[in-house]
Amino acid sequence: MTVPTGPPRCVVRLDNLATASEGASARGKRRMSEQVAQHYGKGGLLDRVLGALREAGKDLDHLSIDDLAPVDEFHSRRRLATQELAALLAPAAQDHVIDIGSGLGGPSRYLAATYGCRVSGVDLTPEFVETATALTVRVGLTELVDFRVGSALALPFPDGSFDRAWSQNVAMNIADRPRWYGEIHRVLKPGGRLAIQDVAQGPGGPIHVPVNWADRAEISFLRTPEETRALLEAAGFQVAQWIDNTEAAIAEAEAERSRTVPGVRPVLGVHLVVGESFREKMRNANRNQAENRTRLINALLVRV
Repeated sequence: MTVPTGPPRCVVRLDNLATASEGASARGKRRMSEQVAQHYGKGGLLDRVLGALREAGKDLDHLSIDDLAPVDEFHSRRRLATQELAALLAPAAQDHVIDIGSGLGGPSRYLAATYGCRVSGVDLTPEFVETATALTVRVGLTELVDFRVGSALALPFPDGSFDRAWSQNVAMNIADRPRWYGEIHRVLKPGGRLAIQDVAQGPGGPIHVPVNWADRAEISFLRTPEETRALLEAAGFQVAQWIDNTEAAIAEAEAERSRTVPGVRPVLGVHLVVGESFREKMRNANRNQAENRTRLINALLVRV
């Protein structure tokens, strides 16, 4: 799941120099956004997913969200995480939800299919949006779910457009957290709820790379749980629930490894999205958690 990043804007006192500096800053942010999008968009994704579904014996004309779950739940703890976070958000059928960093659209489709709500997904990577849209057609949810290419730092919606907001494993690629949290606050109605799952910086030191969200450290922007909470509160959110799921994630990863047959890769899985570096990235993810370099946070917040 992807969003734009970039260095903080440089402020210069002289007007003519400030204009030049702003232009350079904007170019830097565009370059960083392009690098993040390129990290995720590798080409041929939809064909790979459909081919794997066919190989797994699925009927491509009658797919369900459960058929897609091994591929399109592209975040820590997969479908279980989505179920737990959705229970926190608890959208009503009349609610309109924004999914920021919607990836292949698995959580968006889960929310719509389970709760009957409308969901609009936004993602920086065109290939993700194309794939998410095509898969939504195949599960028959186009009346409730839509996707578009867009920036999390400049969401393409008017103020107060949404009743609920959702984001899973997105913040890791965002340098300008105040701006991002401000954008979520802007598009939510007063009293609207935000549910997030974030990978946070742990006390164990810098992360081992590559990981799923970054082939190199320059496009990873982790914050500690304490920093994350403080920035959300500064943006105008009140914390309703704050849950550390790190130990659960470690236990689940160990259980999954014990069920895995060495040298055998399942037909369906997020390796279709990540590519050949998948095994190395998963080893680093497990190592980062075990060494307390990352923490996994779920939170429910209310827009004040």
